[in-house]
Amino acid sequence: MTPSPFPLPAIAALLFTTAVQLVNSAEPAPANNRPLRVICFGAHPDDCEIQAGGIAAMWSARGHKVKFVSVTNGDIGHWRDAGGPLAARRKAEVEAAARILGIETEVLDIHDGELLPTVENRRTLTRLIRQWQADIVMGPRPNDYHPDHRYTGVLVQDAAYMVTVPFFCPDVPYLKNNPVFVYYPDSFQKPNPFQPDVTVAIEPVIEKKLDALGAIVSQFAEGGANGSADLLPADPEKQKQRHQQVRDGFARRNQSLADHYRTSLEQWYGKDRAAKVKYAEAFEICEYGRRPDKAELARLFPFFAE
Repeated sequence: MTPSPFPLPAIAALLFTTAVQLVNSAEPAPANNRPLRVICFGAHPDDCEIQAGGIAAMWSARGHKVKFVSVTNGDIGHWRDAGGPLAARRKAEVEAAARILGIETEVLDIHDGELLPTVENRRTLTRLIRQWQADIVMGPRPNDYHPDHRYTGVLVQDAAYMVTVPFFCPDVPYLKNNPVFVYYPDSFQKPNPFQPDVTVAIEPVIEKKLDALGAIVSQFAEGGANGSADLLPADPEKQKQRHQQVRDGFARRNQSLADHYRTSLEQWYGKDRAAKVKYAEAFEICEYGRRPDKAELARLFPFFAE
């Protein structure tokens, strides 16, 4: 065998440089008046609403186009109900939430608890991203307690390059501009903790987000897979109290995000404005899609100059 004229470290460096160039080969979408197009993936019918309901409502109010996709149908996510009737109920719940937020929604027909990172599922997500002509793609990080969450994260990562490959899913035109892919926050520390690149104040839409989450009764007021009949009793006054308890809990969640990522808020709003932010949502840039600079992020998240 003829020895290589390049030492192995040089070849490795060349391959790494080539890979980085491929990731960033697509130029950023031109800054024009075209509405932004954002697609958000969650494992179940409620995940996107929790993680990005506020920013989705803010994009929508500015004329941008947002779509939530649940990768499974949620058909075992309840302590009492299951199967087709539960899947239909959960689909109706997120459709009601979407109307409140002013966005589109879709629920894929994959059984809850059975999602796998198969090639066919990779094709499905790739097609959805292309069909939406996405500028931004959101999804969970691939280290999470729930296998459906983990594999949704893997599938979104897998699509982050394939959406630009012409002969992968050639039935749908490939994207010439690679989207920016971002992660939702979580509290898991291994192998690496969530680090926000963009944190957005959602005060203007917090009530709308809480209304949307309130429409997902099976998961929140009734407790989902780990709930019980005791959570939502028949007494109307106690039902009202339970719904308020759920609403207050989600308000505290978004308040905790603002408190936890106050330094990130300061980077975008300045110290004085950031100190006044009560509710927030946070996002981390995935290395596998386009890597925007701060100027492009400000265009994609057009909320900081207000």
